[in-house]
Amino acid sequence: MRKIRYRVAISLDGYIAGPNGEIDWIITDPEIDFGAIMNEFDTILVGRRTFEIMVRAKRTAMPGMRTVVFSRTLRQGNHPEVTVVKDREGEMLASLRAQPGKDIWLFGGASLFRSLLGAGMVDTVEVSIMPALLGGGVPLAELDHAGLVPLGKLELKTHCVYKSGIVSLGYAVK
Repeated sequence: MRKIRYRVAISLDGYIAGPNGEIDWIITDPEIDFGAIMNEFDTILVGRRTFEIMVRAKRTAMPGMRTVVFSRTLRQGNHPEVTVVKDREGEMLASLRAQPGKDIWLFGGASLFRSLLGAGMVDTVEVSIMPALLGGGVPLAELDHAGLVPLGKLELKTHCVYKSGIVSLGYAVK
């Protein structure tokens, strides 16, 4: 069974993007082999807001990866290069996980992360903490309508501290 892995950069104060979706605070580190990381996945999952940022950047797909967008408002016909999922998300993800292939990267969206974590669909949470304080923006785990974050118990599996100040932590979802 393929794993769904939430792999994301966050600021030290817990944001995955700035107030306007900015990600220019994310630094690169020559010690981190991004090619090897990318090679672990063949599918990315994104929410509508993240996808809209990708559209503005004219990068709606990553080479060699299938892009699956979760949105109730986007139309498949307007974005033939990706798969748009409007409903029955659980069925679609169960089918995707059962197919042969590499792991699935939950690439973006605090709301999508909250939803999938609450549905028990996230296997790991892998954060790279950037040496930056944003003071606001998109939090790692967005609150639901009741103001709650789904309870997720985590077990630390990996950790690494880089000379650049980045700290990477990998957790299994229990």
